[in-house]
Amino acid sequence: MYAPEYPIRTERLLLRPLTLDDAAPMLVYKSDADAVRYVPYGQLSLSDIEERIQTRWSTTRFEKQDDAVCLGIEERETGRLVGDVVLFWRSERDREGEVGYILDPAQSGKGYATEAVAALLELGFEGLGLHRIAARIDERNTSSARVVDRLGFRQEARLVESSWFKEEWTTLLIYGLLDREWRAGRAAGVGVHPS
Repeated sequence: MYAPEYPIRTERLLLRPLTLDDAAPMLVYKSDADAVRYVPYGQLSLSDIEERIQTRWSTTRFEKQDDAVCLGIEERETGRLVGDVVLFWRSERDREGEVGYILDPAQSGKGYATEAVAALLELGFEGLGLHRIAARIDERNTSSARVVDRLGFRQEARLVESSWFKEEWTTLLIYGLLDREWRAGRAAGVGVHPS
């Protein structure tokens, strides 16, 4: 079992467990069709978000394979929720995880996704002892691909029209980062690291 200490602090952000107080700010971006276009759910209502915060988004520690920890991304300076991130523990034997992230479109372009995902990498590699962390990205989601590029991920596959997703065939990009690559990148100053 691995129970991270919260909040996780970065230069500008706090990553912390979600509360029901986050439901209204999350509604701004989770009900926006463009914002949820590439995530594995459609537009959510306030009651949908509240239900998920109390159930599947309430996990705060890793006890077994397939656990996932979803954390709110809060601006340290303002206390405003600007998005959320998730770390999935995909395989205990293979020590593999996966990251996901979504930001309020009004907060894009500030580097918050890169900073938050960098903190998830530390959580996964240092805390959970993962060997590999993946990111699965719709090919059209170029801003999401730029996040993992900046953090040193490598594109490992391009699966052409591999998924029937939201009523259309989508091409999926698979990115990966190994723990040794992450450590070498940190030593070279790649990415943004928690402070």
